[in-house]
Order: sequence, then C-alpha cells, then structure tokens
Amino acid sequence: MKPLVFRKAKRARPGGRVERRRMHIAKGDTVQVISGDDKGKRGTVLRVFPKTGRVSVDGINLAKRHRRASQNAEAGIITFAAPIDVSKVMLLDPKSGEPTRIRRRKDADGAIERIASKSGLAIPRVR
Repeated sequence: MKPLVFRKAKRARPGGRVERRRMHIAKGDTVQVISGDDKGKRGTVLRVFPKTGRVSVDGINLAKRHRRASQNAEAGIITFAAPIDVSKVMLLDPKSGEPTRIRRRKDADGAIERIASKSGLAIPRVR
C-alpha cells in the first residue's frame, strides 16, 4: 500500500506577510486569453486574487461542481469560472480591440493610469 504524502502548505514569508503579485488587470476589465485551452477567447474579469496571482474571467476555464441539496439551495451540477494565472491574459486596446501590453504613468491629479502600449490611449478602470 502506498503511504500518504501530504504537500507542504504555502506559508507566509517571515514576519507574517504574504507576497502579493503586482497585477496589471483589475475587476471589470475586458481581457483575451493568450495561451491554454481557451486561447483567443475574450471575457470580463470577475475576481482578482493578488495573493495567488490569478484572475477569474467570465466564460473562461469553466469547471463543474456537484452540489448537495441544502435548505436554501437545490442539488445539481453547477458550472463556474475557475481562476487562471494572470500571465495567460492580456488587456484589450481601447482603440483597436487587440491585446496590448500596459505602461503606467501619473496623470495631473497624481493618480496612476494605465496606458495601452499599441495606441497610447489610457485604459479606464471600471468601478
């Protein structure tokens, strides 16, 4: 019989801080998948996970979960968008609609805005 092997849990760095990845994508952005099974598909970012460096995109990386019935929910198979790595998605250029890289710059108010590298236009944050 094969012995059970437990994976080590990811631990916080010394001092109790968790390393967060700098994200160029925010909730509500429209992105395109650049690698993997869903390559070429576009969707809206539903959630951002800075601790793990992943994003959940509407209609991308769909997974199914079998849900047991409870007092306030029915039983059944639920389909949901599982998170994918942030390096597999690119923001879309507001002018051409093509995937583009991002630059950052401070505007007159001192707030950081994202600039599309292809067209030079600012990409607004959806709130």
